[in-house]
Amino acid sequence: MGIVVLTMKASVIEMFLVLLVTGIHSNKEMTKIKRPKFNVPQINCDVKAGKIINPEFVVKCPAGCQDPKYHVYGTDVYASYSSVCAAAVHSGVLDNSGGKILVRKVAGQSGYTGSYSNGVQSLSLPRWRESFIISEGKPPKGVTYPSALTYSSPKSQAAKAGETTKAYQKPSVPGTTAEPVTLMQAPGTTLVKATHTTLPKPSLSAGSTTSSPRLQPVGHRSWDLDLWSTITSSQNSPRGNSVSPSGVQRQDALGAALQKPAGVHASLGETDLWKLGSVLLDAGFVPKEELSTQPLEPISQGDPNCKVDLSFLIDGSASIGKRRFRIQKQFLADIAQALDIGPAGPLMGVVQYSDNPATQFNLKTHMNSQDLKAAIEKITQRGGLSNVGRAISFVTKNFFSKANGNRGSAPNVAVVMVDGWPTDKVEEASRVARESGINIFFITIEGAVENEKQYVMESNFANKAVCRTNGFYSLSVQSWFSLHKIVQPLVKRVCDTERLACSKTCFNSADIGFVIDGSSSVGTGNFRTVLQFVANLSKEFEISDTDTRIGAVQYTYEQRLEFGFDAYSTKPDILNAIKSVGYWSGGTSTGAAISFALEQLFKKSKPNKRKLMILITDGRSYDDIRIPAMAAHHKGVITYAIGVAWAAQDELDIIASYPAKDHAFFVDEFDHLYKSVPKVIQNICTEFNSRPRN
Repeated sequence: MGIVVLTMKASVIEMFLVLLVTGIHSNKEMTKIKRPKFNVPQINCDVKAGKIINPEFVVKCPAGCQDPKYHVYGTDVYASYSSVCAAAVHSGVLDNSGGKILVRKVAGQSGYTGSYSNGVQSLSLPRWRESFIISEGKPPKGVTYPSALTYSSPKSQAAKAGETTKAYQKPSVPGTTAEPVTLMQAPGTTLVKATHTTLPKPSLSAGSTTSSPRLQPVGHRSWDLDLWSTITSSQNSPRGNSVSPSGVQRQDALGAALQKPAGVHASLGETDLWKLGSVLLDAGFVPKEELSTQPLEPISQGDPNCKVDLSFLIDGSASIGKRRFRIQKQFLADIAQALDIGPAGPLMGVVQYSDNPATQFNLKTHMNSQDLKAAIEKITQRGGLSNVGRAISFVTKNFFSKANGNRGSAPNVAVVMVDGWPTDKVEEASRVARESGINIFFITIEGAVENEKQYVMESNFANKAVCRTNGFYSLSVQSWFSLHKIVQPLVKRVCDTERLACSKTCFNSADIGFVIDGSSSVGTGNFRTVLQFVANLSKEFEISDTDTRIGAVQYTYEQRLEFGFDAYSTKPDILNAIKSVGYWSGGTSTGAAISFALEQLFKKSKPNKRKLMILITDGRSYDDIRIPAMAAHHKGVITYAIGVAWAAQDELDIIASYPAKDHAFFVDEFDHLYKSVPKVIQNICTEFNSRPRN
């Protein structure tokens, strides 16, 4: 009996073990079946880290991201304005064939250093609000990442890569459940579609709202909390709530004030703007229009003592922040009020720069201070980098044109406002602007301190940009909150037209005297060719009684004043006068002709004009040319000697100003004279622009 019992117990134990093993095996199979498959999201080479909200994610990059058109900022730690995949190639985690990477967001830096690595040139950047680092695309054991990324804008690059955008989900770990953060609509509110219109803010008293300070990135300038920033909420986003990148939900301080009563439908289009006179009513913030019963004041024609064409280049980069951008707009409004804008006085336009410049309005858009101030209030911040050099080039090529309201008779002035320092170089663009007659002023606000200077791309950038380095064109402000203090000093400087030195260019600031050989060896036909050469040169200059003036002397044995500097003040009149010069014929006394021109022509030149003598001869002089040439040089007359056919090169070199190689020209035939026109003009302008800028 005992043996039977033992046998039964053994059988029961054996069956239990079989069931246990079978159950464990089945559970393992079920576990394998239930494990979700991780699909790595793909992105394109041009996707920037800042466009992706997820703080940590795995993505797959395509091949070809080594291309220099995909910009990278920093080394090892990259600004979120960088291309994710190009940064991965730069870091060495990927090669140009692409692959998977793990991206983790970190705090913004006070500076990013550029370097060349793995075929990618990264750039330096002063500061940025967010950074990221890259490692190999192997998730830590037990951690999964989202299969779809969350983008900050509905117009993101996700569509290009065939992705879908969903609510952000934190990486899940075993034993926890990662639930997506859902944004709940506040009761009584109506959802508003995304627009890109920044609404002017109503004035709020200090005690009207309370708000929590925004978390600041380490080593970064403070970023301003702006409850009235650009509306970017989608149909799944609430009016009064927002979610930080870490997934923490918060309530805006004015969330309740923005709610509408139940049953009231709110719809904002791109042209709907909050007015500065808004009042807080029970139904929410409602624009309050008030009709003025006061008689209209006559519109000012502008201050005639400040007749300038003025362009403000304002900083719209992301680093400036929204609060500082509003201070900048208030500064512009104060300038507009102080200038007394009008058609008989100053005119003002605004260009906003960031990655690329854009004209907000040109010189002829607003013809009085009141309209100009209203337009300034409506300017919205673009965001991006601080590409000042690109903006100056844009203004030189596009802004100061007749189509944009440039008057020609008024000096051109460009005032550049920079937060910190530019993210590109300004020297070459500024040189071209100066040579085009633009007076550049630079206002640097909160410039680089000692430990930030290593991040500045171009040292002494302000001195390299301004019209003159004598301090008149540069203003440095220690804080944005002190910007209002320079309104009057700046207005006084831009209106001092006598000191706007860069208004004078090589084309509008000279008295040019032509000394023309009319000897018998020239002949009637060739003399007409010489006159055409004189006309071709004259056409290149801006001619008026206040700009460049033209005079002419013809000589043989004797000399004759054809017309003086004050005879004609328009280009058509000058060209007609040149055409009317009659051929004289005779000998060749070049020395006497130079002396005659000094006495009869250049003695009547204006003190503030550059004196240029252009002498054309076809042979050796019968008299001495050394003493007259030395007298011309001593009196500050810049002399160009043009020799044709039988002209003696040694005499040309003596007549010409130093260095002779830049002021003496020779052509073998009269019909080839036209070929030297561009070179003569180029040398005149090169010499003018090479003068010291102090």
